[in-house]
Amino acid sequence: MKEVILVWLRNDLRLHDNEALYKAAVSACHVIPFTCIDPRWFQVTHLGFTKRGPHWATFLLQSIADMRRRLQSIGSNLVVRVGTPAQVVAELQKATGARWIYTSREVTSEEIQDQLAVENAMQQVGGKVKYFWQSTLYHLEDLPFKSIELLPDVFTQFRKQVEKTVRVRDIFPIPGKLPPLPPNLLEGTIPTLQELGLKEPPQDRRQLVHFTGGESAALDRVKTYIWEKDLLKTYKETRNGLLGADFSSKFSPWLALGCLSPRYVWDQVQKYQAQRVTNDSTYWLIFELLWRDYFRFVALKYGNRLFKKGGIKKDRRIRWIENKTLFQCWMEGKTGIPFIDANMQELAATGFMSNRGRQNVASFLTKDLQIDWRWGAMYFEHALIDYDVCSNWGNWNYIAGVGNDPRENRYFNILKQACQYDPQGEFVKHWLPVLKPLPASWIHLVGELSPSQLQSYGIELGNNYPSPMVNTSRWMKT
Repeated sequence: MKEVILVWLRNDLRLHDNEALYKAAVSACHVIPFTCIDPRWFQVTHLGFTKRGPHWATFLLQSIADMRRRLQSIGSNLVVRVGTPAQVVAELQKATGARWIYTSREVTSEEIQDQLAVENAMQQVGGKVKYFWQSTLYHLEDLPFKSIELLPDVFTQFRKQVEKTVRVRDIFPIPGKLPPLPPNLLEGTIPTLQELGLKEPPQDRRQLVHFTGGESAALDRVKTYIWEKDLLKTYKETRNGLLGADFSSKFSPWLALGCLSPRYVWDQVQKYQAQRVTNDSTYWLIFELLWRDYFRFVALKYGNRLFKKGGIKKDRRIRWIENKTLFQCWMEGKTGIPFIDANMQELAATGFMSNRGRQNVASFLTKDLQIDWRWGAMYFEHALIDYDVCSNWGNWNYIAGVGNDPRENRYFNILKQACQYDPQGEFVKHWLPVLKPLPASWIHLVGELSPSQLQSYGIELGNNYPSPMVNTSRWMKT
């Protein structure tokens, strides 16, 4: 009788470059892929919203459905269960007699607790868990540091060392034919949002970009962006755009759930550089994958400090404010600052926001409103379709000034940023149609208009558009 290996699919919902699945497949064992949908992801937080929201959950369910179809195409299937990983593993182990679980290694506290609980469940029956590192471009074991504690605290130092000394490992091929599930093992149904306690996100006519979860859509996006539309060659010039699908790669949702391997992206960029062009833009996409790597290694180095008020710096000097009224205005895009409101309304409506937008709204919350940065990180966890625990919390540490930023007290002048990246106000007018009558020269300064000017444009502050929460004149002086 063949040995049974359970392959626990977590943030690696793909067939390509999936070492855990491939190693299980070539071992000549009976392979049973499964995934857990954890009800704890959808519990309501103390801030009044669920830990993960409907945009993320929709993308997850689509990704699971696509993974099931792709596994069926090679003879297998995906077992889907709703429950905690330890509960699901205990059930599947009992049903299959498996003595091994292959899975990806995660590095943050909740995920580590799940790993330990699964290890305990397997130990009780004499089984083991084997982990694979497959979430980053550069492999953890290849880093040029003797231990993770020696990871540089400045990104540039990390980047220069790995680029100089580390080779990106080869991609694992898609497994060949896999055996079907045992006849007595039910594959399980994929739940609906309603069954998870969530509501369908309302349709919003302002939404210009629609994401579909799954490896199939991920590979299609890479093919379209890099090869068919030939957009990689101008990526660095367009990446700070705000409207539309093609100003940036939009790979992040698929990277976050592991529907897309960063090594596959790297491989496609190498081929593009060889066949078409090599320039700053082609490098810059890899540069940003390196940031993603870095935040994962930082999370491994600092552990729970990533989630503490003082951040990885243990900075207790900042007195963060906990004002739910101000925070609610920020969440809903009702701050009276057009550039902030447009970005936050896009996030609420679509689950996505540009990188430029994320930096500005985070700076506004932490530096202008002085709200506890962890509240912002928690809302992003709820709202973002491309939520990645390490990148999200690492970036919030960075912007709040308690993380890996070598500059002291980095501050974004929101007016300057808005005028630079939305000079004609097209983005603001798209998401805040009440401001469409305003000329470009005033679109970002609605709070500075006189009552007669406001009336001429049909704007009533405090009625059809909020009064500014902060004095915007401060940005005009710098």
